Amino acid sequence: MNSVIVCENIHKKYYDGSRVLHILRGINLEVPEGKILAISGPSGVGKSTLLHIMGTLDTPTEGRVIINGKDTQKLSRQQINQLRNKEIGFVFQFYHLLPEFSAIENVMMPALCKGISKKECYARAEELLAKVGLAERLTHKPGELSGGEQQRVAIARALFNKPKVLLTDEPTGNLDEETSAGVIDLLWRLNEEEGVTIVVVTHDESIAEKAHHWVYLHEGKAYVKK
Repeated sequence: MNSVIVCENIHKKYYDGSRVLHILRGINLEVPEGKILAISGPSGVGKSTLLHIMGTLDTPTEGRVIINGKDTQKLSRQQINQLRNKEIGFVFQFYHLLPEFSAIENVMMPALCKGISKKECYARAEELLAKVGLAERLTHKPGELSGGEQQRVAIARALFNKPKVLLTDEPTGNLDEETSAGVIDLLWRLNEEEGVTIVVVTHDESIAEKAHHWVYLHEGKAYVKK
């Protein structure tokens, strides 16, 4: 089975004067294509840091990340940006929607600089919003949507460019239990029906244990739980 992302010997250190914070200590993991990988662990253990490194939003102090067969160490900053935009979709705990734009306009945002016709963009965004259960909410602005609906808009936006992998950082961290269950069901359905590869960072082990693969972070190390 192919791996969409491979992390080899990932270390991350932060320097605070003479103090060194060694957050990640030799992480090795793979994200198999078409599967869901959960990363869990206590707060402050480096889950989000690892996800940012996997998505090239941050660089490791040591080690390398391979995305879809490409060693990011050997790429220029411009090439990394292009790779990220093409291959990776991001979903965060906070939705990062533009408040003055409607749901469909927010979903269309990734295409604005790509020279795609507005008609084509609109059709793609409309299709994605229907897929996440918001076909009737296209023209609503974020302030008119619930937290769960806003997160669904964010998921649709992340899928716009048909990424190889969806990286989600505490996607239910801002939601109540019932709404969280709906968002998790949506992500699992996207994986099952569309074959979307997904990484879920979560502190909730009941979510992690549903994934195909589960890695637990503790004191900078990764332990395979599933």
